[in-house]
Amino acid sequence: MTSPAGPPPTGGGSEQQRLKLLAVTACPTGIAHTYMAAEKLAQAAASRGIDMKVETQGSIGAENVLDDNDVSNADGVIVAADKDVDLSRFVGKRVLTVGVAEGIHHPEQLIERVRSAPVHTAGAAPAASASGGGKERSVAYKALMNGVSYMIPFVVVGGLLIAISLSLGGHTDPSGGLVIPKDSFWMDINNIGVIGFTLMVPILSGYIAYAIGDRPALVPGMIGGWIANTGDLYDSKAGAGFIGAIVTGFLAGYLVLWIKKVKVPKFVQPIMPIIVIPIVATTALGLFFIYVIGKPISWVFEHLTDWLSGMTGTSAILLGAILGLMIAFDMGGPVNKTAFLFGTGLIATGNQTVMGMCAAAIPVMPLGQGLATLIRRRLYTEQERETGLAALFMGCFGISEGAIPFAAARPAQVIPANMLGGAVAGAIAGVAGVEDAVPHGGPIVAVLGAVSGVPMFFVAVLIGTAVTGLTTVTLVDVSERRRKGAAPVAGLGVAGPLEPALVGVGAGAAAGGAAGAVVAQRVVASSSAPAAETAPTGTPGAGAGADAGADTNTGVLSGYLTEQTVKVALDARDKEAAIRELAELLARTGKVADLDELVATALRREEQGTTGLGEEIAIPHAKTDAVTAPVVGFARSAEGVEWGSLDGTKARLVFMISVPEAAAGDEHLRILALLSRKLMDPGFRERLIAAPDEGAVLEVLNEVR
Repeated sequence: MTSPAGPPPTGGGSEQQRLKLLAVTACPTGIAHTYMAAEKLAQAAASRGIDMKVETQGSIGAENVLDDNDVSNADGVIVAADKDVDLSRFVGKRVLTVGVAEGIHHPEQLIERVRSAPVHTAGAAPAASASGGGKERSVAYKALMNGVSYMIPFVVVGGLLIAISLSLGGHTDPSGGLVIPKDSFWMDINNIGVIGFTLMVPILSGYIAYAIGDRPALVPGMIGGWIANTGDLYDSKAGAGFIGAIVTGFLAGYLVLWIKKVKVPKFVQPIMPIIVIPIVATTALGLFFIYVIGKPISWVFEHLTDWLSGMTGTSAILLGAILGLMIAFDMGGPVNKTAFLFGTGLIATGNQTVMGMCAAAIPVMPLGQGLATLIRRRLYTEQERETGLAALFMGCFGISEGAIPFAAARPAQVIPANMLGGAVAGAIAGVAGVEDAVPHGGPIVAVLGAVSGVPMFFVAVLIGTAVTGLTTVTLVDVSERRRKGAAPVAGLGVAGPLEPALVGVGAGAAAGGAAGAVVAQRVVASSSAPAAETAPTGTPGAGAGADAGADTNTGVLSGYLTEQTVKVALDARDKEAAIRELAELLARTGKVADLDELVATALRREEQGTTGLGEEIAIPHAKTDAVTAPVVGFARSAEGVEWGSLDGTKARLVFMISVPEAAAGDEHLRILALLSRKLMDPGFRERLIAAPDEGAVLEVLNEVR
């Protein structure tokens, strides 16, 4: 239970002493900025004699969690976050929502502002921050990413189980296509995978709605997604696929938000979120889709089939390109299924060339998107790269849905690239006269002997895949460059422009503390350093004496940082030179297998967003197999290095962190979180700056516990 907010506190110092505030901090990666903001807010509150408890929603889960007692006794709540945070527990309290960077740079102002913040009411959306510019777009983007992040496990599990069952239990049958014997073990595996695929589209829709309208929107979102996907209720064989699910997700979310604004009697309010809103929204959305959206969809695709039938006597190149475009457009959706069913129907008439065109186009999307994650890794998060590997596997077995997470996350870039590659593959297969005797696609049908013209079939698939992959990375790269040209977004100094993608940034994810995303690749720690003497005593070349006889067992931060990797006087004057100098420092440990690749990876990370965290701190980092084990370096710069920090300060204290791709574990992230917090302590920073040599630096850093 929460108590009413009451009037904002006023009066003298004695009343200010009794003020009790709460805060929640969170950033997309849940490492550096999360803990920097927490420490800054706590320090600002303590300096004013204000009691404050701060909950951090970091990569290692929610810590210092606010309980009912805390909320009941609080005078206000500051939410400094760059991802959605569940505010339902703060009903009746004054809630101020801002970006995480505000918590770092202006904690005193936030403490003053929260006293007059609006009271949060049941079902209310978080108030827009004062930063302005693109708030609505940001909400929509985070909602879409929330849906995608929850959908990905269903795509991967369903797709891989189907692929495994087809590869190990399937065979070609002229009368029934690619067949798995009924009542066999592999049919059971296939059926489990089909369930995953059946659920993935409603999950996408439901969690898009959830991120917008909170829990009351989950049911209408999922049921709406199911209706859109199956098509049974509006006489469509194909349904509306994942595009229809995106539509129902947003419709459900915003419909619920609108219903929440309706004023109802007090006795009805308790049942609104659990009974009234879900029933009204689900019924309205379902009927709207069936009668308003569904019928036109069914009519359009029936006539599209008739149009395709009239093209069978035209140029094979043109027909193949059109079928490839359709197959690639929505990957299992209505456009895809229309082309697929058209090709399937012609097999029985003895025309197998149309199915050959479709079969060549079917694997291009997942193979192309998987290829894109390999050739331009920096454009993708760790979770996207893992999904890319799964997509490559699914593509080999003709499961085009493996590309859906990429298309849902970046439709403007991925769908055109998919369509171009699909059209190329279909056209090549058409002109080559490739035939497919079974209603399935991908390399597996060629391996199992269902395809005639196998060499040209693989040529079509490979060229289409290359076109899709190269076009995707080009369009995504252009999009990211444009984004970097826009005004900086608070908190993106660590996250980089791609961080929100595929990591569960919606309300549901935030409420759980950290949304099961793979974030180990974003190893960042934090923060500041006032001007002071640098006390350089090492000789040029980084810490004389550290080279010879340095005992790696005397390291701190779990041994990741030793005297070998400390330099009290950084020689570099620009960012690139500084990163190379620090990489050479890390190489002293013998844990760097490829120095140039380590530097290149760190620089690519800088292209995504500066690792200059403000207040004269920078923490460049790289996750790469150029290192064989986690290693951390530290260097000081007397003059400072321009790092593009949000507050405009030059970096004087620089940590460099590198871990191999396979490195994982909460312990490593926890150490970085502790380092982030500790760097917020002015006394700690002063001791770090004043340390006369490498050994003294290690002694100071040993305080990080």
